[in-house]
Amino acid sequence: MRKNIVWAALLLAVPLMLVACGGGGGEETAAPAPASTDEKAAGPATDMASAGSIAGMALYEGEDTDTVIKMNADPNCAAANEGDVYTETVVAEGGKLANVFVYVKNAPAGGAAPTETVVLNQQGCTYHPHVFGVQTGQEFIVRNSDQSLHNIHATPATNEGFNQSQPFEGMEMTKSFAKGEIMVPFKCDVHPWMSAYIGVVDHPYFAVTGADGSFTIDGIPAGTYTVEAWHETFGTRTAEVTVEANGAAGATFDFNS
Repeated sequence: MRKNIVWAALLLAVPLMLVACGGGGGEETAAPAPASTDEKAAGPATDMASAGSIAGMALYEGEDTDTVIKMNADPNCAAANEGDVYTETVVAEGGKLANVFVYVKNAPAGGAAPTETVVLNQQGCTYHPHVFGVQTGQEFIVRNSDQSLHNIHATPATNEGFNQSQPFEGMEMTKSFAKGEIMVPFKCDVHPWMSAYIGVVDHPYFAVTGADGSFTIDGIPAGTYTVEAWHETFGTRTAEVTVEANGAAGATFDFNS
């Protein structure tokens, strides 16, 4: 009797097993396999082995209109400098313009992030450098190298600003910005003549023109790009450039008009 019950149970289980295995005659629909994390993260390939560069010049034929800063209100500031100190609003010589922030607007993904530590130094009661750049999320140091109190006041439009004091020589703070922004102004609420500007971009393809008006952006993959140049007094200029594989492209920005 027990054997009959066991055989009956087995006979009943077989159809159920066939249905469970798709044996009911219907078409089997397989669920798509989930994409791997690597596949989701992978973007367009960037050929860094054939990367080129963009080099050029910022031009300005007008006069250097920098004015002398009067620092007598703070004896420490006056004593920290030998000779006159200028505002650096327009630094031009021989038809070349300094302190122009140059960056690629439609930059490709990838590229090595800068490894050099960026320092915004308050020395002689002025900011050094006057114009510089960082990547989004890249930390930079704000340092007080003076014997005077400084109050670092960043006033971005899209990033989170800050307003902090550094009352003693040698003090440092580490900051970063999460979003791209051209440009973020800095000022000192104690010394109203102090100013600096930082360009924040989400890639490493940027530079600042030197005293000779020149700039170079290295390590950029081949392609056609829009390059923008920003100056605090004269605004922006743009140029379209094509970088060939392992080649050097040129761009000139004329701030005379």
